[in-house]
Amino acid sequence: MLNRLKAAFKETFEATSEGAFFAPGRINLIGEHTDYNGGNVFPCSISMGTYGIVRKREDRLVRLFSENIPEKGIIQFSLDELAYNKEDNWANYPKGMIKYLQEAGYSIDSGFDVYYYGNIPNGAGLSSSASIELLTGVIVRDLMKLDMEMLELVKIGKQVENEFIGVNSGIMDQFAIGMGQKDMAILLDTNTLIYEMVPVKLGEYVIAIMNTNKRRELADSKYNERRSECEEALARLQKGLAIQALGELDNQTFEAHTDLIGDPTLIKRARHAVTENQRTLKAKAALEANRLEEFGLLLNASHESLAHDYEVTGLELDTLVYAAQKQPGVLGARMTGAGFGGCSIALVKESELDNFIHEVGKVYEEAIGYQADFYKALIHNGAGKLS
Repeated sequence: MLNRLKAAFKETFEATSEGAFFAPGRINLIGEHTDYNGGNVFPCSISMGTYGIVRKREDRLVRLFSENIPEKGIIQFSLDELAYNKEDNWANYPKGMIKYLQEAGYSIDSGFDVYYYGNIPNGAGLSSSASIELLTGVIVRDLMKLDMEMLELVKIGKQVENEFIGVNSGIMDQFAIGMGQKDMAILLDTNTLIYEMVPVKLGEYVIAIMNTNKRRELADSKYNERRSECEEALARLQKGLAIQALGELDNQTFEAHTDLIGDPTLIKRARHAVTENQRTLKAKAALEANRLEEFGLLLNASHESLAHDYEVTGLELDTLVYAAQKQPGVLGARMTGAGFGGCSIALVKESELDNFIHEVGKVYEEAIGYQADFYKALIHNGAGKLS
């Protein structure tokens, strides 16, 4: 793979590359739409991701090419002209990273060429945008010999998403991609950024990723709408409760104070944020104690809450998840990511995986009219340089 990409770099930029980098995608095991509500999330980085083949330049020009979007050709800009430009398409993610690294006081004194290649399915909700952000971050850190911790790159990636791209997302994606470790999930308190690495020991089970192949564009979805609904519910609760985030509430305290919210839709949205946060803590405990059946039931409960209280699943995700839950050897299944398309995950006995893919795939194609894709999730290290 790397030899092929280095050859492609040479052909594209007519020069020899100097380094290779990788940033993974991510799945969230449980804890969905909790990250911007001050709750816990439980993601891990995966072996699918984005590669970057790199060469430093002598001038201040940055030239970028994506093998995944070749029709855009080489996109180039100067280090002195880092404004968002719709025409630059996907290259706004790297451009935003460079801009905010400079604004944070880091010296980026020369340009570079990067050849990008990603094997994250486009629009699948496995966080290709955060993968590109963190990949660019580790490339610039290495090329410019910047003395900075990964956590700062993670925060700058979130800033790019929020301020440069305009998606009001939380920090989970960048955190999982930057801080991930092989065979570990990350229990992250998004309120404090205190985190814990939790070994993922599934024995005879594997995590299957099920891709609806329905693209979901976060900025165009109801993501920002859900976020504002939760902010409104929090503001109403704060009239009677001394809290800074929905994630601070347990289920009982929330149910005792729903009258403060007073709106059925807002109550449902906030209920999901509160109960999902509690499920995430229970899931971590279940995984640590090797209670995989309990972990699976929590996945199922998460999906029910996302479907009925948060209303972010839709026909495609529901079809996959409910078909998966009925298969032999499945302990649980849920959507993962923002919803409205994208992917779901299932905890499946490995010996049943081929049958699982066949049966769920058949149900999905009959109901939706086109095929789903399936992958076995391998939990991978976070973003960095490849030797």
